[in-house]
Amino acid sequence: MNEDDSIPLIGQVVRIKQGREAGQFAVVIQIVDDRYVLLADGEKRKYDRPKKKNLHHIEKMDYISPEVQNSLLETGRVTNGKLRFAIAKFTNEIVTD
Repeated sequence: MNEDDSIPLIGQVVRIKQGREAGQFAVVIQIVDDRYVLLADGEKRKYDRPKKKNLHHIEKMDYISPEVQNSLLETGRVTNGKLRFAIAKFTNEIVTD
């Protein structure tokens, strides 16, 4: 079982590898089952209309947004602003490294 087969955590930033949104980043907002997750980025993909993605079509990044994770675990919801903030924070860290 390689790294791509393991299930990402809620609040984890992933890169989409397949589909029309390939190359973009999104945040895992829900785990559907052992094969699919729901992704949102707060901009094109809002929290209310997440994208269902196969785990083989995403690449896990080693960053979990604590703001998104805490919000989802406490209230079951997250604002689109927090999703945008998490992705912006992650991309800024990648650029500076």
